[in-house]
Amino acid sequence: MLDIRQLAYFVAVAEEEHVGRAAEKLHISQSPLSRQIAQLEEKLELTLFERSQQRIRLTRDGRTFLAEARAFLTHGQRLQAMAKRLGKGDEGGLCIGYIENAMHSGLLPTALRTLRAGRPQVHVALYSLRSPEQIEGLRQRSLDIALLCDPPAPNDPDLDFAQVLSDPMLLALPASHPLAGLAALTPADLAGQEWIAVMHQEDALRHDLFVAACARAGFTPEVRMEASEPLTALGLVAASLGIAMVQSSLRHHAPAGVVLREVPWFSYRTPLWAAWHKVNLRPLVGIFRETLLASVDLGQARASAADAALPAKARRRRT
Repeated sequence: MLDIRQLAYFVAVAEEEHVGRAAEKLHISQSPLSRQIAQLEEKLELTLFERSQQRIRLTRDGRTFLAEARAFLTHGQRLQAMAKRLGKGDEGGLCIGYIENAMHSGLLPTALRTLRAGRPQVHVALYSLRSPEQIEGLRQRSLDIALLCDPPAPNDPDLDFAQVLSDPMLLALPASHPLAGLAALTPADLAGQEWIAVMHQEDALRHDLFVAACARAGFTPEVRMEASEPLTALGLVAASLGIAMVQSSLRHHAPAGVVLREVPWFSYRTPLWAAWHKVNLRPLVGIFRETLLASVDLGQARASAADAALPAKARRRRT
């Protein structure tokens, strides 16, 4: 194995063509420097210098070796600098798993935009996966961060987590629907309506929880159509095929022909959780986790400020 220090000594002697001057440049004595060069030649089984009483100069093989030694040392310096950047979290890669609501809500894009602004060299790979697959990815260390609908068990020995979203529901109505023009909606208004249910492939239990929340509110949804995700449900509502409940974070994704109304008496919420491995060997993972959690607070503050700035009449139109 080559000694990097010996290579640096060799390059200094080759550039100065004088052991004494090279020793002064390296701040070492001349005799140890000569020994290091001799040991390098012995290790390589190659004569690097032609020596005489007056001067020392490279052999033909030495000149060839010098070009490679310089390239090797330059690469070593770059490698050291890269390691320092990795240690600071300024460079490297992130593998992030997510469910659709992490994108629709704007939570993940906001966090990624913040990260990219401060660390443009970071490479990010995104994987749309179901929550159980993300949990397994965290355990196998193929994922750094998971954004999922259900957290790991509270006593999980490997994983930590935090809730990053608790999204209230909005009622989506066709613009021509009789309920769209009412000043306020009650649970009785929703009884007997034709509903479009969002049947998440992620977790069938979520639909049961949604129906239970409807029952607690005082009505039972008559489901006539099922959609696998909320954007599809909004498209069906726009086609006047029924009404639906969707997450509040989708308010800006509603197509033309859909009116979104707040139903503050409806208790169901759509949660989103962030999870990560307890053993964090890379600062970048911790940095992005903090960026993600900070973007939650920032996003909530911006939404509250935007709503507060709107006149009451405008807020009613918006909802």
